[in-house]
Amino acid sequence: MKKGLLFIFLVMTAFTLYSQKDTVIYSSSFSGREYPREGNNSNITIYPVPVKENNFTIKAEKDIAFVKITNIIGQDIYKNRYSNQQTIRILLENPKRGMYLVTIIFSDDTRVVKKIMVEETD
Repeated sequence: MKKGLLFIFLVMTAFTLYSQKDTVIYSSSFSGREYPREGNNSNITIYPVPVKENNFTIKAEKDIAFVKITNIIGQDIYKNRYSNQQTIRILLENPKRGMYLVTIIFSDDTRVVKKIMVEETD
């Protein structure tokens, strides 16, 4: 019985060490890639804050090509492509109260992620 438990322990330890090594290799392979990013100098306005009436407006200095809204656990609740508009009104269908991430991709392939808070309507 002790030999069986010892064997299972050694096998589990080997798998754990291998999976950790695999994760390190996987994450280090992406470190050399460069993705276009938008600096903090971009002028993006999202209003009203907090969102109460299931809709809000995004205004930017550059042309917006795509908007995606994701809840805090990573589920996409809104996606839409736009034809290079600088002001966009977003209408959400029955959003739940909480924090959401708004990913804005511009026509020059730079992206910005902003947080919004959605509150229940009165």
